[in-house]
Amino acid sequence: MVASLYFPILFFMLLACLMGSAMMIAGRVLGRHKPDIQKNSPYECGFEAFEDARVKFDVRYYLIAILFILFDLEIAFLLPWALVFKVLGMYGFIVMSIFLAILIAGFIYVWKKGALEWE
Repeated sequence: MVASLYFPILFFMLLACLMGSAMMIAGRVLGRHKPDIQKNSPYECGFEAFEDARVKFDVRYYLIAILFILFDLEIAFLLPWALVFKVLGMYGFIVMSIFLAILIAGFIYVWKKGALEWE
């Protein structure tokens, strides 16, 4: 009984793997292989590289990226909550208000520390 519930998921995963593999094989078999100097060059922007590709990024770049992911994922909780708002009632409203207060406090803290400033 339980196995039959997971069959559609297994079927779509298998179908996705088969379609992905078929497209990769078709591209390899049907594609033209005529490499030239420009296609084999590591840069296609028109000029040679002037720095090492492994230059270190500023830590603030990673901080902004992590903060974006954090706040973006936190906001993603609002849609499911809004869909079941009437079912949850006052308890759901209070819990989400606490959640949003913590989120806003974290955002204000990050803002005051200057983590969102880029020089």
